[in-house]
Amino acid sequence: MSEFKVTGVIEKFLPIESGTSKNGEWKKQSFVVKTNEQYNNLYCFNIFGAEKVENLTKYNKSGDTVTVKFNISCREYDGKYYTDLSAWRIDKDGADQPEVVEAEEVPVGELPKDDNLPF
Repeated sequence: MSEFKVTGVIEKFLPIESGTSKNGEWKKQSFVVKTNEQYNNLYCFNIFGAEKVENLTKYNKSGDTVTVKFNISCREYDGKYYTDLSAWRIDKDGADQPEVVEAEEVPVGELPKDDNLPF
């Protein structure tokens, strides 16, 4: 199966849905991403699970540019078909770039003053 991904801007977060099933409490939240495409540029993804819902709004805000990796699922109920875009990874734009950390410059021949070498 191929990997599905979309890059765009988070337009809005929909209200959190919750309930109880035979397996216990559950939470689900949907969010809308808009791409730069001329047609079919809105995608409504959902996140399932209390921890994932909490992390969604903790690390992402409306207006953030993100890349969403997702699965597509479809189910039938009473002769109607329902399709879900289930997000499983959300990366902020540029998040796959390694962070550059500048090292402190020490002149050649000198050791830092707090050097506690045993020899």
